Amino acid sequence: MDNEPHATPSVLPARRVRIWDLPVRLFHWLTVLLVALAYVSQRMNWMQLHVRAGETLFALVLFRLLWGCFGSETARFSHFVATPAAAWRQLRHLAHREPDVQVGHNAAGGWMVLFLLALLFVETLSGLYDNNDIADEGPLSEIVPAAIANAIAAIHAYGWDVLAVAVVLHVCAILSYALVKRHNLLGPMVTGTKHLPATVRAPQRASLWRAVLLLAFSALVTVLLAVYL
Repeated sequence: MDNEPHATPSVLPARRVRIWDLPVRLFHWLTVLLVALAYVSQRMNWMQLHVRAGETLFALVLFRLLWGCFGSETARFSHFVATPAAAWRQLRHLAHREPDVQVGHNAAGGWMVLFLLALLFVETLSGLYDNNDIADEGPLSEIVPAAIANAIAAIHAYGWDVLAVAVVLHVCAILSYALVKRHNLLGPMVTGTKHLPATVRAPQRASLWRAVLLLAFSALVTVLLAVYL
C-alpha cells in the first residue's frame, strides 16, 4: 500500500470518514493514563498500584497486538507497516505542506507505533518477573533464578527510560505535524473521524464483539501469568 503523501486539490469535495475505531481510540487513551499512573505510583513507591497498572497495561498491549492482526483495517499492521525506505521518504516530506489525505498511520508513524508497542510489551512483561532483592517482587519472580530476575529488573528499569524518550519523540512528532504541515493528528484519535476527499474509500471496521473477545482473551492470559504461574 502506498503510504507516501500526495497533494490533493483542495477543491475536491470532502466528507467525514471514520478512520479510527473505538477499540483503537480506547487503547490509545487508556495507555496514556496507565503509563502516567505507572510513573506516578513508582515515584511515590505505591508498588501495589504500580503492579496493577502494569498488569492492566500488559493486557491492553496484548489486545492491541491481536487487534493489529484481526481488527479493523486501519488498526492492522498489514495496513500501515511499510519499508524503512518508505518511512524515510515520509520524514523527508515533513517540511512540505500539503492536504492531509492519509487514512490511518503513515509510513513513519507506523514504525513509531511498532516501536512503542514493542517497548510497552517488554516493559510490562519484564515487570511480571521484576525482583529488586529488597521488597518489590513481580508475580513470576520466584520461578526464575535470582541472577536472571535481577537482569530482567535491570531491563525493566532501563526500558522505562527508553519508553520515556519514545513518548517525548511521539509527542514532538504530533506537534511537528500540527505546526509545520497543519495536520491535526490528535483530533481524529478523539473523535475517530477526519475530513477526507470524497474519492477516498472509508476503511473497513471489525465487529466490536471481536474486540470484546480478544480483550477477554488478553485479560485471561494476563491473569494466568500474574496469578497462577
